[in-house]
Amino acid sequence: MRYRPISPAVLADELTERIDALAGRRRIAVAVDGAAGATETTELADALVDPLRLRGRAALRVPARGFLRPASLRFEHGRTNPDARYTEWLDVGALRREVLDPLKESGEILPSLWDAERDRATRAERVPVPEGGVVLVDGELLLGAGLAFDLAVHLWLSPAALRRRVPDAWAIPAYERYEEEADPRSLADVVVRVDDPRHPALYTP
Repeated sequence: MRYRPISPAVLADELTERIDALAGRRRIAVAVDGAAGATETTELADALVDPLRLRGRAALRVPARGFLRPASLRFEHGRTNPDARYTEWLDVGALRREVLDPLKESGEILPSLWDAERDRATRAERVPVPEGGVVLVDGELLLGAGLAFDLAVHLWLSPAALRRRVPDAWAIPAYERYEEEADPRSLADVVVRVDDPRHPALYTP
């Protein structure tokens, strides 16, 4: 795969332009996918909000972490089980039901469902997204689960960088399985190599 070096600021500008052109008059959902703690999914999603708003787009952040399952389900097989992290931590059904489906229908979405730190419901209120609005969903292992994103950005790490940068070493097999089974680079619309987050590189086919 060929990669073009790009600054974080220019990456945000190019993504903003692409999202703006894609949205038109409809509401869209954008995934920013990458390994937790090792890729800057939150930072990139945050960097898109103001530029989109300057273009007249309502932009709403929805961290996927707000849709993790309760601890009793996530940790049923232990707190450091990589297979559970891959298949059981994210409540895919809730993210689809509370965010992605209503975004296309009523436009009123739930920005979070579960507070994983306190292990209780967030009791968040539904938020209306106007026509032409953009919902930015950031998190890990988002692709390949049947979630209907209009644009998917994958922050990719080489195998060596993955082992070097992931803070939870026990979770590395989950990401390796994701790479092998889901092949997120083939599913994403935009792939960015982030072995060094200060110097990303954009995949160019």
